[in-house]
Amino acid sequence: MGSLQGKVIWITGASSGIGEALAYALAERGARLILSARRKEELERVRGNCSPSTHANIRTLPLDLTKTETLKLSTDAAIQVFGHVDILVNNGGISQRSFAKDTLIEVDRQIMEVNYFGAVALTKFILPHFLARKQGHFVTVSSVTGIFGTPYRSGYAASKHALHGFFDSLRAELWKDVEEKITVTMICPGFIHTPITLSAVTGDGSPLGKMDDAQYKGKPASWCAARIVNAIEKKKEEVYIGGIETLGVRFKRLLPKLFSRYMRTAKVR
Repeated sequence: MGSLQGKVIWITGASSGIGEALAYALAERGARLILSARRKEELERVRGNCSPSTHANIRTLPLDLTKTETLKLSTDAAIQVFGHVDILVNNGGISQRSFAKDTLIEVDRQIMEVNYFGAVALTKFILPHFLARKQGHFVTVSSVTGIFGTPYRSGYAASKHALHGFFDSLRAELWKDVEEKITVTMICPGFIHTPITLSAVTGDGSPLGKMDDAQYKGKPASWCAARIVNAIEKKKEEVYIGGIETLGVRFKRLLPKLFSRYMRTAKVR
C-alpha cells in the first residue's frame, strides 16, 4: 500500500460533497493538494476548514470544466504549483433528475460536457506530464449508475458509462509503455449524503433545488472519502462505495432480465 504523504493531488469538484470530504481526508494524510472548482470563495472555505498545519500544502485553482479551451492552461498551472502532479482526481460533475422524454437535448449535452468531456480533457492534457515522469495516477469518480442506468438519470448515467469506456481503454493502452506505473482507478459511489441533488439539472436545465430522499439517507461523505483514500493507496482498479444499492452491480451481471424488471419500480429518488 502506497503512502500519500507528500503526494501532489489535484482534485476537481473540491468545493462541496465528496470532493470537499476527500480534501479533508487527504490533507490529514499529509498530501499536498490543489483544489479546483468554479467558485474560488468555496475553495478557500474548504482550505480554511483544513487543519492550520496543512494550509501551506494546499492551493486553490478555480476552473470551469465546461470551458475546454481554458483547461490546458489550468493543467499547466496545476503542474507549476508544486512542480509536478502525482494524482489527478476527476471528481467534478453534475447530476440529473428528469425523465428522458422530458429532457432537452441541450441538457444532455451539458451533462456530458461537465461529467465526461471535462474529465477527459484534463486527463489528456496531463497525460504527457505523467508519461514524461513515467508515473501518475488517474482517479475518476464515476457512480454505480456508470454500471447500470436508473430512472430519472438517463443523461447522467450515460456520462458515467462513457467515463468507464474511456478509462478502461486508457488503462489498457498505458500498461506496456510505462510498465504499469500509471494507474487508473474508477470510484463508483452509490447514495452519498451530499448537496449534489440541489444543483441537479431537471429537464429544462434548471436546478432541482432540493435534496431527494435517497440522497438524504445516503452514507456520509466523510465515510465515502475514507474509502476513496483507501482505494487510492491500494491502487485499486474499480471500487463500489455505498449501501445496499451497490449490490445492483452484481445483480445486473448475474440476473440482467430480473434486474431490469426490478428497476422499473425501484425507489431511486
